[in-house]
Amino acid sequence: MEWVEITGKTVEEAREAALDQLGVGADEAEFDVVEEPKAGLFGRTRGQARLRARIKPTPARPKQERKRRSKSDKPSNDKVKAGSSQAKPNREANQEVSTADANGRDDGKATEPRQRSSRGQRGGGGRNGTNNSQEKKMTNEERPQSNVPPQEVGDAAVAFMNDLVTAFGASGKSDLSVDGTELDVQVRGDDLGLLVGPGGRTLNAIQDLVRVAAQRRLGDHETRLRIDVAGYRERRSIALGKFAADVAAQVRDSGSARSLEPMTSADRKVIHDALNDEEGVVSSSSGEEPRRRVIVQPA
Repeated sequence: MEWVEITGKTVEEAREAALDQLGVGADEAEFDVVEEPKAGLFGRTRGQARLRARIKPTPARPKQERKRRSKSDKPSNDKVKAGSSQAKPNREANQEVSTADANGRDDGKATEPRQRSSRGQRGGGGRNGTNNSQEKKMTNEERPQSNVPPQEVGDAAVAFMNDLVTAFGASGKSDLSVDGTELDVQVRGDDLGLLVGPGGRTLNAIQDLVRVAAQRRLGDHETRLRIDVAGYRERRSIALGKFAADVAAQVRDSGSARSLEPMTSADRKVIHDALNDEEGVVSSSSGEEPRRRVIVQPA
């Protein structure tokens, strides 16, 4: 996914703003602190915190690995079944098998492969941890560039949405607009309310689903995908903008802060953007998902 650059008075404030803009939780994003505020006189700070953030990529597990692993498991099961079936009719055979097992344990040969496997797993985990820490320290130039064109990602999203509309038993058509790495899919048609859901929650879930589906099919890519159904997001954005202006006026007149109702990350971003144009007030987010909300305070 595409990296976004956010500034704030503190690193934590910039981090929260980045989560609001990406529309995900803290465990679904990764951060790269570019610049921290510098300490000044009398405990004050100079400058702003600046960081980069993006949604964590979710690579798909290779199908070949699952097939190979399932095949390797079958012979061992067959051997166990064969051994048990041969052991039942003959007591002497049971004694020979138990004697052979005892000799194997005495020689230490039976447990050796298992010990090697466990050591390999522990060693592999350590190496993976090192790679993860090194990856976080990579700069922009060192990060591998995506080879997936944004148009291909958008076409996959359009095909997904067209199939989803048909599966819902509705009629509609999806249109794609590409602006660099910004992808905007507009779904227009009749009786599309089920794709929106109460408060747009179904639409938000569908948007996340399309992102994951495109990423699993095409791999990691540097794009930002936005899906709207029947113009809902545009109407919602206008309504939230008017609501934010009314709240800003109330806070300026009363001189006291106001806490808004819990909202989705997409709605919080609209509120923050609208309040940035209002004088005399500042906004921040507080709480944990799904009860996270916007706080509006006098500047």
